[in-house]
Amino acid sequence: RVQLVESGGGSVQGGGSLRLSCAASGVTYSLMYMAWFRQAPGKEREGVAAIYTDNAWTSYSDSVKGRFTISQDTAKNTLYLQMGSLKPEDTAMYYCTLAPAPAQPLVAAGVTSWGQGTQVTVSS
Repeated sequence: RVQLVESGGGSVQGGGSLRLSCAASGVTYSLMYMAWFRQAPGKEREGVAAIYTDNAWTSYSDSVKGRFTISQDTAKNTLYLQMGSLKPEDTAMYYCTLAPAPAQPLVAAGVTSWGQGTQVTVSS
C-alpha cells in the first residue's frame, strides 16, 4: 500500500525559500511520475512539478519554472520540492502525488495516490 507523507511547509515572507519533503513507502520506482500539486482556497488544483522516477526527467508549470526544483532520492524513498523566490500567490496546500506512466505528469486525472498535504503560506 502506497503512503505519501509531506513535511516542510510553513510561513515565509515573499522572496524567501522553503523545501518540502515527501516520504514515500510502498512505491515501486519504475515507470512512475512523482509530482507536487497545490491548491489554494477557491482555486483549482494545479500540478507544479513532476519527475519521472526512471531517469529523473522533470517538468514544471509556467507559474513556478525557474523558481522551484523537484528532485528525488530513491535510496531514501523521498521526494523534494525546493521552492525559491516565493510569492504570495504560491500560498496553497501542497500535495505529493504518484501517477503510473503513461499518465500526463502534471494532470490530476492520472494520479493514483495523494499525500495529506502540507500548507505553505507566503506573506507580502
